[in-house]
Amino acid sequence: TWKWVVGPMFLYLCERLVRFWRSQQKVVITKVVIHPFKTIELQMMKKGFKMEVGQYIFVKCPAVSKLEWHPFTLTSAPEEDYFSIHVRIVGDWTEGLFNACGCDKQEFQEAWKMPKIAVDGPFGTASEDVFHYETVMLVGAGIGVTPFASVLKSVWYKYCHDATNLKLKKIYFYWLCRDTHAFEWFADLLQSLEAQMQERNNAEFLSYNIYLTGWDESQATHFAVHHEEEKDVITGLKQKTLYGRPNWENEFKTIASQHPGSRIGVFLCGPEALADTLNKQSISNSEADPRGVHFIFNKENF
Repeated sequence: TWKWVVGPMFLYLCERLVRFWRSQQKVVITKVVIHPFKTIELQMMKKGFKMEVGQYIFVKCPAVSKLEWHPFTLTSAPEEDYFSIHVRIVGDWTEGLFNACGCDKQEFQEAWKMPKIAVDGPFGTASEDVFHYETVMLVGAGIGVTPFASVLKSVWYKYCHDATNLKLKKIYFYWLCRDTHAFEWFADLLQSLEAQMQERNNAEFLSYNIYLTGWDESQATHFAVHHEEEKDVITGLKQKTLYGRPNWENEFKTIASQHPGSRIGVFLCGPEALADTLNKQSISNSEADPRGVHFIFNKENF
């Protein structure tokens, strides 16, 4: 038995030593941004830190807990000179981090007062392959939209600096939320992308649909009154917020008809039930002919 156990135990000990070494490397919090509905953005810097789009890191804050490590998706782009995470305050540890960063105080906090942070990573995910396709479908559910913040930022940087070498030509973005709380910080990014793409006369590059799945009749009636306004009353975007859940069969068939003979990447960050639905649709809408349209499904579950 010991011959079978000693190998895995050696690898495990090596992994723990690497994590300990990484946790001792200095991480500087350069900025803390408080977003609505108790969501904070931590912008950090670490010597030698290199990332790709959609990756995640493990974070430890000794001021909150000396042993707990928590995973967070990176929301910054590789082109930026810092890396960032968005933290929704939903439990004891995140509440402790919120207070440790001084977010519960009204006055401005000096940088030297920021708590010590240990970072392990980054670690790879399926979202890294987004630039291998000419056409992609990005599907985020709730806070699962965070890896696509990194993707959309990176796309914009690449598009601005050298659009001719960018293989990605079309993005279909879907965001499903139960309530409006999660719209606040991400809608700002979409507004910026929307305006900049229009300035460059390429508004068709990004097509997005936002679905509010936790609505009731009174809310829907109120929003319907404002449907004819130029911008959506919830997000401030030109694309109107939709209610209910998308008809995925129709969405796949429409995209397949617009991109015949293409390999289309489908990327999901969301629950397992939605992953099953999108996987089935990807299979059923892919053609048997190798020269036909094919949907390649990639997922991250939470």
